[in-house]
Order: sequence, then structure tokens, then C-alpha cells
Amino acid sequence: MICLRQVSKRYGATQALAPADFEFEAGRTAVLIGSSGSGKSTLLRIILGLIEPDTGEVEFDGVRMQPDNLLELRRRMGYVIQDGGLFPHLDARRNASLLAGYLGWDRARIELRLRELCALTHFPEDALDRFPTQLSGGQRQRVSLMRALMLDPAVLLLDEPLGALDPMIRAELQTDLREIFRALGKTVVLVTHDIGEAAFFGDRVTLLNEGAILQDGPFAELLRAPADPFVTRFINAQRSVLESDA
Repeated sequence: MICLRQVSKRYGATQALAPADFEFEAGRTAVLIGSSGSGKSTLLRIILGLIEPDTGEVEFDGVRMQPDNLLELRRRMGYVIQDGGLFPHLDARRNASLLAGYLGWDRARIELRLRELCALTHFPEDALDRFPTQLSGGQRQRVSLMRALMLDPAVLLLDEPLGALDPMIRAELQTDLREIFRALGKTVVLVTHDIGEAAFFGDRVTLLNEGAILQDGPFAELLRAPADPFVTRFINAQRSVLESDA
């Protein structure tokens, strides 16, 4: 579904992403994990076309991403960020349906899709008229997810979507998100720094450090056969999370 060939990005003297190849399989959940500044969010934004790589190319569903097709391809991707990114002056209904309205969907089609998404994300329909400040943190993220799914995209990109939530709400949303991923069968790329979250979601886990890929594969492989001493250190630093999940 997504191929990146020798993609790299540098900011001044900082190598945010070293030249690398990535492939993301259709219908699978890939997790990008690493410390802050490891390059995982940079990679996600390159996929979405928010950042232009210094080298290499990005191919989406067999089509090379270029300036003349960027908007068209981007509409086939849903994007969720850490704090939800909701517009405070719009209620939940208008936040979730913003792009659909821009594209000229009629009211009946929008309302039907909203009902479907409310059921999917477990968001109460009677809260659609509330503004972001009237919603809980978990509800705001559900609205953000509804907005990302509104156009039924082929790919869902999530950048630390649960990082700002308290542990109870985070655990509930983790379970709901995994069920949604499995039900929809979409290609998912999720960024996190949480090793337990990577193990919970990922069909495949890519560990980055200082802009370079250190290991890529099933999470069990990172545990069983770490490819670099940093992999072991990173996992051991969060071993209490893994033990509690087990």
C-alpha cells in the first residue's frame, strides 16, 4: 500500500531520517516506535505529504506522490494526532464532517456516515452538538478518529493518538482502536514511544533511533533477537509496562 524508497530528511545539522526503504502492507497495522526525536513522526508526515523528503520517493497504492496528485492521494488517508486537533469553535458534528462538507456531500449522506461512525467508535450521538471543551479527552479523540475515517480512507495514520490521555481512558481506547482496525481491515501506521502499545497493536514493529532503523519485524522478534544493544536498552527501560500487560 505504501512504499518509501531511500527517503531521508535533514534539518540543518540534524539527520531527522537517514536514507531508508519502508514498505507498509495493505490491511496490516505497522507501529513506528522510538524515543523522542528518533524520526518516527517525521516519517509519518512524509507519508502524508506534510513534509517533502530531501531524497527518495513515496509511492501510495502504486502511484508516486507528486505535487500534482498530493491532495487527491491525501484524501485517501486519515490522520489522527495526539491532542485530536479539533477546531474549538466547531461542535463535534462539524469537526467530524468538515472535509465531507467541503467536498460537497449533502446533509443526508453526512448524517448517515456520522451515525455509522458513532456506532463504530462508541461515541454517543447526543454529544455531536457539543464543542470540544464540553467533551472528555477520550471523546475528543473519538471525534478526531471519526473525522479521519469520514471519507472511508484506505490508510489510517496515527501520531501518538493516546499519549495525552490518563491510563484508564487510554486502556479503553486501545481496546476500541484495535477492534476498529480489525473490523475495517485498513492499512494502519501508528506512531508511539510506548513499548506496551507497540506490542498491543503491531503486526509489525519498526524501532528507530536518531533517524535510523534499528530493527523491523514482529514484536516477539525484537524481544527474542534484538538486532542492536539499543533495542535491548529501549525494551528494558519499559519492561515494567510489558510485565503488567502480560
